[in-house]
Amino acid sequence: MSSTGRIIGLWGLFSWLQRYRMHNAASLSACLGSMGLLRLFGVSWPWSVVAGVGVYLGTSSWKYFYVAALTAKRDVTGLCVLLRVKMALWRYMRDGSNILTMFAQTVKRNPNKIALIYEATGESWTFTQLDQLSNSVANWARSQGWVTGDVVALFMESRPLQVALWLGLAKVGVEAALINFNLRKDSLLHCIGVSRSRALVFGAELADAMSEISASLSQAMVRFCTGDHSTHHGAYLGATPLDPILASTPRHSPLPCVQHKGMNDCLFYIYTSGTTGLPKAAIVVHSRYYRIAAFGYYAFRMRPDDIIYDCLPLYHSAGNIMGVGQSLINGLTVVVKKKFSASRFWDDCIKYNCTVIQYIGEICRYLLSQPVRPSEKAHKVRLAVGNGLRPSVWEAFTQRFGVAQIGEFYGATECNCSIANLDGKVGACGFNSRILPSVYPIRLVKVNESNMELVRDSRGLCVPCQPGEPGLLVGRINQQDPLRRFDGYVNHEATSKKIAQNVFKKNDSAYLSGDVLVMDELGYMYFRDRSGDTFRWRGENVSTTEVEGILSNLLDQTDVAVYGVTVPGVEGKAGMAAIADSDGTFDCDAFLQKVQTALPPYARPVFLRLSPSVDTTGTFKIQKTRLQREGYDPRFTSDRLYFLNVKIGRYVAMDDELFVSIMEARVHL
Repeated sequence: MSSTGRIIGLWGLFSWLQRYRMHNAASLSACLGSMGLLRLFGVSWPWSVVAGVGVYLGTSSWKYFYVAALTAKRDVTGLCVLLRVKMALWRYMRDGSNILTMFAQTVKRNPNKIALIYEATGESWTFTQLDQLSNSVANWARSQGWVTGDVVALFMESRPLQVALWLGLAKVGVEAALINFNLRKDSLLHCIGVSRSRALVFGAELADAMSEISASLSQAMVRFCTGDHSTHHGAYLGATPLDPILASTPRHSPLPCVQHKGMNDCLFYIYTSGTTGLPKAAIVVHSRYYRIAAFGYYAFRMRPDDIIYDCLPLYHSAGNIMGVGQSLINGLTVVVKKKFSASRFWDDCIKYNCTVIQYIGEICRYLLSQPVRPSEKAHKVRLAVGNGLRPSVWEAFTQRFGVAQIGEFYGATECNCSIANLDGKVGACGFNSRILPSVYPIRLVKVNESNMELVRDSRGLCVPCQPGEPGLLVGRINQQDPLRRFDGYVNHEATSKKIAQNVFKKNDSAYLSGDVLVMDELGYMYFRDRSGDTFRWRGENVSTTEVEGILSNLLDQTDVAVYGVTVPGVEGKAGMAAIADSDGTFDCDAFLQKVQTALPPYARPVFLRLSPSVDTTGTFKIQKTRLQREGYDPRFTSDRLYFLNVKIGRYVAMDDELFVSIMEARVHL
């Protein structure tokens, strides 16, 4: 190599070091610089390396080598996954592809292979049949006059038809709004309204929920009903039966959209509680759908012959993207379960020869609480993919059920800072390289614990956390990079609240996850808590602001404070409501009846605290710090405390004996 070439190479190397700000950059720069200089003077590579290591050891410590030795294999594996997904995305973007063209290729490769199985009925759809059914949906949508950019809301329990519906709508450029089937009344109306849907397709099984809001829906909104209406009185509610329409609609491919959608265009909307207020419609673009599914496939080493047991709701990204996405993109067979059943779980896995299961933390705990039965180890499941698995449950789950691999990951539907646990580190939800941390630009930054505001240094930049320090997870935004882009929500104000400026460097922007994690010395990350006004219970995000508003309305605008409290041995936080009861006439039984009609099960308060008044600030904002600290311990307050006993379906008074039973996990929640 010429001297000029060597100098250019050294300049490039130092520029690369500056760009990525490697760990102990000064020491490493000195090390590599000395190596380069010796090579310029003709010293052999072996002696240059020896000298460079000597310089490094003189300016740093053995810690870098120690970390590198323990994590190099993990980091290289992660880098390979990252590059594989990134290169595929760039290729699809270059070719003008989208999820629909990927699915078409999957159908071409596997025309007669089973794509989806509906566990409730035992029915199955080959890839060709799923393609044809989605074509019927597309031709029906086209006959309705819907065009690219129109939105149709889907409100139904999980079943393969839901996949065919959003897939078929997408074939003509129409975007589906996937509504949580647990929502009722105001929350349901809000989600339908915020999507600006032109039409609504609902399942007959949700006729009661629809009857509660039917009069409040716009008369211009066209309604369709699918499912067996004979068992649901009044299911149609003025809606047109959809099933016979689809049965008679042509199954040929629809004409191409006038406005073709690419990888960065909207596919559908998934609702997320976020950190405040009512559910927000997160925009899922084609590249995001691919990214989530592809990372799951490659990171956890799935195989084309795998069969996935998907018992998670299809309105959720875990069920509809991480699960169903493996079928549409990679040709796997997916078993769609209508509702999770702990008693039937392993029997179903055996029946359908499942090799991969999906979970949230609570599912694993429910399975562990079941009586021991032969089927729990007679299955072929080798991989469990999901999030929220606590370390104690993790080890007990793998040992009892014989599942060889746990594929734990972290990632919200809309986030750009997803991480994955590639090597089964117990308790970790993922990692970021300590050798090359900036290859994947995410970071834990310090926040003020009292108000969750970002802590900044003298330059105005966010302060990164050191190993062992909990911090807010953030991801640098780059809208030109499909792995770094943040598409946000339909509501622009909600989108802006999730973006911060000057985070990694001046004039940059980053996505705020709203979640507090902690990282160890090796770069493994562990979920710590959710910031803001949201807590997680039963695998769902619960917005305290939303629940407070609903409960206050039920109680004639009484002051209500809602917050999450920790329960030993249980994943997430249970909801607790402090309610102002100035005259002592609060009726728990009547309150529960109202709550059951207004809130989904996961959002209903597990604990109640009845107080003469609820603490507020001078601007009438409810203060929760003391309430959260005291929790449901009767020793800390003279207020009346109650616990929702699910076995008898009533709130019962909290006393010392009941408190001890809950703390010792002898009471079922």
